[in-house]
Amino acid sequence: MPYINVSTSAKIKDKKKLLEEISVLVSSLTNKSKKFVMAKLDDNSEIYFNDASPCCFLEIKSIGSLNPSEMAKPISNFVYEKIGIPIDKIYISFEDVPASMWAWNGRTFGQKL
Repeated sequence: MPYINVSTSAKIKDKKKLLEEISVLVSSLTNKSKKFVMAKLDDNSEIYFNDASPCCFLEIKSIGSLNPSEMAKPISNFVYEKIGIPIDKIYISFEDVPASMWAWNGRTFGQKL
């Protein structure tokens, strides 16, 4: 149930590889199974951040397990290494979602059968 949405003005050649690699990273940072991580990529998007150079916005949502102060650096480094976007051109939004507001497999997490 961690979800990561990557929006970037850069053009990504191997989208599937990037999505798989960032899923593994988010899985390890949240200590949640990779099989529950959903990743989305919007590349080649019209995004402006101070100038026309490439930039990136990431949204990370999870039921608990978020530690933004410890996660920001490895995620930023990943984007820099894999996409080439400087760390000062990356924004990351973290959102801890209540289990009652997140559903999978037809029911919310924490809902009793």
